[in-house]
Amino acid sequence: PVHISSCMSCGQVVDGSLSVDLPMALRVFSVDYHHVQAPFEIVLWIMLASLAKLGFHWSGRVPAVVPESCLLIMVGLLVGGVIYGVRHSAPPTLSADAFFLFLLPPIVLDAGYFLPGRLFFENLGTILWYAVLGTLWNVLGIGLSLYGVCLLAQSSLGDVSLLHCLLFGSLIAAVDPVAVLSVFQEMHVNEQLHILVFGESLLNDAVTVVLYKLFESFLRLPSVSGVDVLLGGCRVVVVGLGGLFVGLFFGLVAALTSRFTSRAQVIAPLFVFLYSYLSYLTSEMLHLSGIMAIVTCAVTMKQYVEANVSERSKTSIQYFLKMWSSVSETLIFIFLGVSTIQDVHMWSWPFVCSTLLLCLVWRATGVLLLTAVVNKLRRNAVTFRDQFIIAYGGLRGAICFSLVFLIDDFPKKRLFITTTIVVILFTVFVQGMTIKPLVELLDVKRKKRALPTVSEEIHSRLIDHLLAGIEDVVGYWGQHYWKDKLVLFILYLFTLSSPSAFVSHKNKT
Repeated sequence: PVHISSCMSCGQVVDGSLSVDLPMALRVFSVDYHHVQAPFEIVLWIMLASLAKLGFHWSGRVPAVVPESCLLIMVGLLVGGVIYGVRHSAPPTLSADAFFLFLLPPIVLDAGYFLPGRLFFENLGTILWYAVLGTLWNVLGIGLSLYGVCLLAQSSLGDVSLLHCLLFGSLIAAVDPVAVLSVFQEMHVNEQLHILVFGESLLNDAVTVVLYKLFESFLRLPSVSGVDVLLGGCRVVVVGLGGLFVGLFFGLVAALTSRFTSRAQVIAPLFVFLYSYLSYLTSEMLHLSGIMAIVTCAVTMKQYVEANVSERSKTSIQYFLKMWSSVSETLIFIFLGVSTIQDVHMWSWPFVCSTLLLCLVWRATGVLLLTAVVNKLRRNAVTFRDQFIIAYGGLRGAICFSLVFLIDDFPKKRLFITTTIVVILFTVFVQGMTIKPLVELLDVKRKKRALPTVSEEIHSRLIDHLLAGIEDVVGYWGQHYWKDKLVLFILYLFTLSSPSAFVSHKNKT
């Protein structure tokens, strides 16, 4: 440490000579950067992210043309270039642990807590159709096609195995539609399109992470047999359902705990964050789906927590969730740009160009084929214009970027990293910047901005109950039947433990 000191010297005579002893100096001023380095740098990064976000919203027409995610990545590229030029070494990168344990949970919690429940559950079948089968379609299609490319380019890509291609396909299929959703909210696209893109992207991340871990475990086996594949399929189901039940458990516990916060309203919002984060960490500890857990926890507890806490606590929860998720998203995009400036790149024209093309082709064909099937079962068909926007809105982002760094070292890992960065930059900049003009050009249906009147709300609820009764009488287990049973089950759980939540939920249903 650097310090300024003041002291008095003292001396003594030994054998006719004067020896001077300097006592310990008294420090008047000192600098000890290492003592505060970690929190100091974290605060600086958050400050940079906040100032960048603030500047974009004061920059006039730029945010209307360029999505915020693109601008944040450009800031990251600039910061990374400055650090690289000054230090002549790679700038700091976003570690996978920091991303999955600290930055991803608040984003997913915010998405789950503010999930439009009615729309989501009415379109749940279609959302699962896209998120599960659509993701499998993309992972297998991209992985097998890339393996074919590697076989054709034996001289440069001959050491890339089928499992490595499937592993890469699982991470590159992860969709991150933050920029698209911000455009959708700004342009007020129809509610059906919004919830399909929103719900599919939310569950797609959970499916891709599960498949990634499955192929990663296959790579560590000496050989993969049919039994291993069967067990892997069972593991996918267990991981998904296990995360769902963990989230349901913590959501119910959070709802019950909020019942007893009337005398300590100050800490009521804290339970929302603690139980949600605990559900995520518990699932990760048990190797279950943390994303499924935290989404389920948020959806489960929201109705009853808001019925039990005061209006001030409810407002605090909402503002803190939005602030937390916004800062996390901003940091992720800045670090995407910063991490691009490093010496880990390897280039292969066949592999990079093929990956970019295959991501577009397999997503488009998957959306068209799956929608052709699901439209036969829907009352409100997904139009071709909406299908095009769903396919075009498959942006890649931080999840695939973090997953690619988790791959065990092998000769072509640097090629996978480079290809992932190229796909992210292309989808975020090209597709993210052109999605708004395409929505206007295709004249995609917009939603009504006016709130429903009282008569419309009463009519809607009457129709729901009437259809549920008809389905019950004829013995048809449709969406209204299951929705009615779910409401009755939840009311049964909370009638005794949370009377206020019971009354609130009963009035809303």
